[in-house]
Amino acid sequence: MIMTSKSPTQKQKMTSAIVIVAEHAEGRIKPVTYEVIAFARKLQRHTSSSPISILLLADEVENPAQELADRCGLDVTAMRIPAMQSYNGELYVQVLAEFLADMHPAFVCTAHTSQGQDYAPALAVKLSAACITGVGDLIGQGKETAFARPTYGGKVIAHLQPRSPTAVITVQPGIHNAAAKPGNTKGNVTILTPSAQNRRSRSLGIKQADADTARIGDASVIVAAGRGIGEEDNLDNIRQLAALFAKSAVAGSRIVCDLGWLGYPCQVGVTGTTVSPQLYIACGISGAVQHVMGMQGSEFIVAINKDPSAAIFQVADIGIVEDLNAFIPEFIRVYNSEKGGQNG
Repeated sequence: MIMTSKSPTQKQKMTSAIVIVAEHAEGRIKPVTYEVIAFARKLQRHTSSSPISILLLADEVENPAQELADRCGLDVTAMRIPAMQSYNGELYVQVLAEFLADMHPAFVCTAHTSQGQDYAPALAVKLSAACITGVGDLIGQGKETAFARPTYGGKVIAHLQPRSPTAVITVQPGIHNAAAKPGNTKGNVTILTPSAQNRRSRSLGIKQADADTARIGDASVIVAAGRGIGEEDNLDNIRQLAALFAKSAVAGSRIVCDLGWLGYPCQVGVTGTTVSPQLYIACGISGAVQHVMGMQGSEFIVAINKDPSAAIFQVADIGIVEDLNAFIPEFIRVYNSEKGGQNG
């Protein structure tokens, strides 16, 4: 059911509520939003907070808002902002701060993506709230709950407790399985039209990355290259290996992206993208903690490295000690030979 209002004048006092800010693009809800919902439900069990609701900001809100409500069974408040054809951090902070000021939620949760990292700190300032970013899990601390997040490049896990009535939390992608709807419940959708105007900045649009470097977060199979591949030309082996799998993507470690061999949208790790594909093939990657933190949620990990003492083997399900530039072409040759024999 969709209800429409001209402005967000009716605000419910919800001192223990959890609010999720949805992330979307091109009229579709991004998968990471469902991971944040799973985290929020876990947070609700830990803290006895209730209820959970979702906020969605866009110029066209009806379809994505209904998608969320139907899939998750949660109420969605959609903010229709005609001035925001694409993401604008200034508008996000302005609209969210105004709407949440009288709501007094206990927690405001969003994804720890470039977008979430952009507006979350400013929103926390506006709400006089705590801001805890990059949260991976919840830790029970007596009668209270602490938020666990990696620090010092992932070498230390910090446990943080907010000391303000409201906390803005950004949730690390790739850790929590996307939430499933409990039962057959359907959430309600309320559409509001706040008066919002960007005064200091305006969005000019979004330029899509090349197909080879885009959306590694959505791939079922990721083939990642490290410095150990030797030289940029050897990326051809990585691409050919990735091409054997459906819904695959090529990624890289930070050094590979710093060298310019791959674009930064391909970077996996603490300072890049956190991924959790069904299969992660690490090629020539040493296994630095910063990289491992970004891919350890993968369902199955294969590591190819000629150094038998490489740290990546400690997290791999299968380790192959071999020169990858010899192994990968031979693997592809055998695969194609076997496939051709079956087709024949």
